[in-house]
Amino acid sequence: MKEGYVIRDQALPHFITSTVVDWVDIFTRQIYRDIVIESLEYCIQNKGMILYGYVIMSNHIHLIVQSENGKLSDLIRDFKKFIAKNILEKIQNSPESRREWILERFKLVTQSHSRNKEYQFWQYGNHAEEIYTNEFMWSKLDYIHLNPVRAGLVAKASEYVYSSASNYVCDSGLLKIEKADNLIVNVLDNKSFIRYNQY
Repeated sequence: MKEGYVIRDQALPHFITSTVVDWVDIFTRQIYRDIVIESLEYCIQNKGMILYGYVIMSNHIHLIVQSENGKLSDLIRDFKKFIAKNILEKIQNSPESRREWILERFKLVTQSHSRNKEYQFWQYGNHAEEIYTNEFMWSKLDYIHLNPVRAGLVAKASEYVYSSASNYVCDSGLLKIEKADNLIVNVLDNKSFIRYNQY
């Protein structure tokens, strides 16, 4: 089932999609989006994560990441595990109007397998796609950053706080990223840069 999305070359950058089970819109709450940001920041500072782009949508996240240590699968596993653990703790111990419904969704999924004991937060798999050219990198960055525009959340990609679009357009954002024009894969072509700055 996940054949074709396996991370084969652990050292190369990959486009990663992680989705909450049953597409539960957990990230509509800022408190949970901030946990993702904290985890990304920790991984960048302490675990060798190179982050080229990201967006946090209501029920999934997209990343373009690389591992300095050539251990991308381990990095993504630890990143997702931290988020799941901390969000589940927040749901159970903080005011949450949808607590019972959310926990019921996360519990029901575990009944079809034996991998998770009590709750499952993420769908299995990362839909990982290897970034093999500069053109592919920029097509994925465009896709990531235009998600909030397509969803009607903002008029311009750079206005969405929980993405790296403003890093590319305004050179500022919630996280320090590695811009794609510094990518090892290839040299940035001017066409992509000009198109992207229209955002």
